[in-house]
Amino acid sequence: MKDPVGIVGYGAYIPRYRIKTSEVARAWGWEAQAYRKGLGMEEKSVAARDQDCITLAVEAARRAIRRGGTDPAKIGAIYIGSESHPYAVKSSGTVVSEAIGTSRWIHAADLEFACKAGTEAMYLCSRLVEAGAAECALAIGSDTAQGAPGDPLEFATAAGAAAFLFGREGAVATMDASLSYASDTPDFWRREGERFPRHGGRFTGEPGYFHHTMTAGRKLLEQTGLKVGDFAHAIFHQPNGKFPVRAGELLGFSKEQCRAGLLSPRIGNVYSAASPLGLCAVLDAAKPGQKIFMVSYGSGAGSDGFVFTVTGRIAEVRSRGPTVEEILSRPTVQLDYTRYARFRSKIAREED
Repeated sequence: MKDPVGIVGYGAYIPRYRIKTSEVARAWGWEAQAYRKGLGMEEKSVAARDQDCITLAVEAARRAIRRGGTDPAKIGAIYIGSESHPYAVKSSGTVVSEAIGTSRWIHAADLEFACKAGTEAMYLCSRLVEAGAAECALAIGSDTAQGAPGDPLEFATAAGAAAFLFGREGAVATMDASLSYASDTPDFWRREGERFPRHGGRFTGEPGYFHHTMTAGRKLLEQTGLKVGDFAHAIFHQPNGKFPVRAGELLGFSKEQCRAGLLSPRIGNVYSAASPLGLCAVLDAAKPGQKIFMVSYGSGAGSDGFVFTVTGRIAEVRSRGPTVEEILSRPTVQLDYTRYARFRSKIAREED
């Protein structure tokens, strides 16, 4: 009998630059306390001027491969989910593939589904391995901040990447179940040629995030026959510090079950890497035999759901790379709004 499909290696990357919500509020003359309290966030991570979703993805991918102890030549597919691919018509996947040293006999593709593009990559990679179409497949969620100057999105949209290598041999967490739920709910979009996304206000909460997250979450419990109490950890998409906690409560999860994967209060909403980074943080803390419940959310709209069981290899593999907590504990550089605007090219110059 074949070993079950699972995560054999994982890696996270978060830039060291930060900007506080109070600094964004100061720049626009808004009340800082109201936004900080409303979002449940203190600051967000920011990509450096020479970083984009590709460079972030490369760092996370290298850590996943190192943890998995996998020969890059065995990777048969690489999918990168992002809202901020640097090219409109060139693949991000091919650049990352060359950088990490895979064979050229590889299926590479860029994915887009707002904030669930990263879990979309996870879903496809796990299915490819399950079908026998690839021995190993690499799923990456990677994003840099996107938000128009003066838009409330500036308070939350952050930067980071998470990568997961799926295979059958040496899994640190087996994938026991997965599903996907989608509808045409227009809560967030960006047309071709527009620099920044727009959001549909009242569609974002109940019709968007909560409807899809709750529907997928309840179906996942029904499909597996598991109960909330069977899980040590629960992870939900993190557009802010409040939504994922509320989602967990509505499904019956305690704050303690959601605690390990909740990163948005410290680094913001990392879009396609938000729930994947939460999974990295949970794997850093999880013990053998523990079950992990995970439901992502992407505007437009949809949710992917997964159930994982941690194996006895977790401690060995975990030690081969920096944990999320170790990454977050490293010295950071605080930006003022002017420097942040330069980093993210908020103000276009004539030569741009």
